[in-house]
Amino acid sequence: MIWWITRSTHLSGLEIILLMFGMGVVSGTIGIVYAHELLHQRNRLERWLGDLLLASVLYSHFRTEHLLVHHIHVGTPRDAVSARYNEGFHRFFWRVLRECPASAWAAERAKLARAGRPVWHRSNPFWRYGALQAGALVLAFGLGGWLGVGLFALQAFFAIWQLELTNYIEHYGLTRRLLPNGKYEPVRPHHSWNAPHRASNWLLINLQRHSDHHYKPDRRFPLLQTYPQDTAPMLPMGYPAMGVLAMIPPLWRRRMNPRVRAWRRQYYPDVTDWKAGPA
Repeated sequence: MIWWITRSTHLSGLEIILLMFGMGVVSGTIGIVYAHELLHQRNRLERWLGDLLLASVLYSHFRTEHLLVHHIHVGTPRDAVSARYNEGFHRFFWRVLRECPASAWAAERAKLARAGRPVWHRSNPFWRYGALQAGALVLAFGLGGWLGVGLFALQAFFAIWQLELTNYIEHYGLTRRLLPNGKYEPVRPHHSWNAPHRASNWLLINLQRHSDHHYKPDRRFPLLQTYPQDTAPMLPMGYPAMGVLAMIPPLWRRRMNPRVRAWRRQYYPDVTDWKAGPA
């Protein structure tokens, strides 16, 4: 696509942007979803393939952030991609872009420190992330020069936007209880939004069965289970339709905030002050 666009003379600027938007949506909806599936597997080759897909959208740190931060701290203030109640998507998006690389770096630094290694040790995956992303940019330059690099970065931005739109939907307003010992309760099915809609589950390889994914992160997508509605909260529409709604924060809040409040009454009826979350 980059090779063709940079050699075409009949495309307007708007048409080029729309083409990159389409490419980015495909990269985010298909590419990153499959990368997510691969990085959760124990097979080294599959994880490497996941790394390649993430490098194609310049978001390689997602692997560390997702595995070492999100799955451990979901539903707590330490997880940047657990959208806060009443937080609009546009504010969420820029906050996540700022916080997630730093939290991923901190997680790898802590992991290396536990192993008695310096942060610049060769086992730090950020070396690999940087090399793969640099390789992707060099390839884009080879295909289309600096314009090719710009187009590649543009589709990557749209793909990241698509990914974080999904992240926003998955845990909006859902929080875990802080226990007296200072730890948070275990992740349970009611800490993720789910959607049983068949077509969008086919498209997203069952990502919408999100409670089961958090219960068994390495469970392959055909085996993910749908939880009953009295066990896990359900969205009124599939993730793609909810993504459109999330782009208009007043409509999102009108549809989702009552559901979050009902969720609070169902699972934490003893909590009256939600400013600090359930405790």
